[in-house]
Amino acid sequence: MKILIAPDKFKGSLSAHEVCNAVGEALKEMDSSHEITKVPLADGGEGTFEILVKQSHGRVKKISVLDPLQRPIHAEYGLSKDGTVAFIEMAKASGLQLLKEIERNPLHTSTIGTGQLILDALNEGATNIILGIGGSATNDAGIGMAHALGFRFLNKKKEIVNPTGQSLSEIDSIDDSLVDVRLRDVNFTVLCDVDNPLYGIHGAAYVYGPQKGASAEIVKELDHGLNYFAELVKTIKSIELNFRGAGAAGGLGAGAKLFLDATFRKGIDYISEITGLEEKIKESDIIITGEGKVDQQTFSGKVVAHVLSLAKQYKRPVFILCGQCTVSADELKRFGAKKVITLVNHPSELNEAMSQPIPLIKSKIKQALLDLT
Repeated sequence: MKILIAPDKFKGSLSAHEVCNAVGEALKEMDSSHEITKVPLADGGEGTFEILVKQSHGRVKKISVLDPLQRPIHAEYGLSKDGTVAFIEMAKASGLQLLKEIERNPLHTSTIGTGQLILDALNEGATNIILGIGGSATNDAGIGMAHALGFRFLNKKKEIVNPTGQSLSEIDSIDDSLVDVRLRDVNFTVLCDVDNPLYGIHGAAYVYGPQKGASAEIVKELDHGLNYFAELVKTIKSIELNFRGAGAAGGLGAGAKLFLDATFRKGIDYISEITGLEEKIKESDIIITGEGKVDQQTFSGKVVAHVLSLAKQYKRPVFILCGQCTVSADELKRFGAKKVITLVNHPSELNEAMSQPIPLIKSKIKQALLDLT
């Protein structure tokens, strides 16, 4: 039997590669004749660059950059085997996970480290840069990233402002005389799985600010800054920044368009194309996908929804492996899932699922798929 294993990561527990390996081992132990194909997936956020590096037979490079609070850290990014393509996750340099809870305040954070990763990729000779924008600690509309690449943001006194979320409403002009000229010869592709505008009640500050540590008052201040910056850019450059996806990663979506002239792709669409996922689904008898938690967000452009959609086209049965599931059986069936295999059915099982996920995955897979042998 041809079985395709194509999951997302189990956030906080296992990478997509590790999930693939655990499921594959269980299936082989059940029946060594199974023909197993593993395709780890991601949607443009955490785990994306590792998948793309392996797919391109590339390498990982670690460099010194500034974290969201502009402190020195080491962050990594990927390069394809021939060095022409760089794979960058902004969260590696500017991510929320880099800050302690008490440090989180998007007024004071910056994407400058993301810009430093891009700059190093230029030094390596990359002419195509794939930028995953998810998991940010920032709300600076990408001015930190741009600062690292040579842009300077000036207040009315012609002083350079610190490129943070708080500074957006102080900017009076943008000086691009020091911008790295190599940017003109680089193609940027942004992987993004949200369609929030830059500002407003559905924008970066209101939707994502609170989870980055912003109080209600700070959210208002941040939203005002994003609105102000967008109006300034419209006035001095005739560019509209309040488009769908502009609010991703605290407005880095807008910054990527403005400063990098980036093209936007849905993360899972890009990963699916690069890995040849559709053809692999077509060639398989069954598919096993999954993620840490299956909920309503699962069906909004995420990995599992994409796998289900492709499998439905070719009438292939899909088993979903997950830590927890909050979606009804009827709804799952409507989306084409044959069965959901959950690791946590009772609160008492949560610690085991987080601390020893691999044995639990193997056990649950064997229990659920005995009829395949």
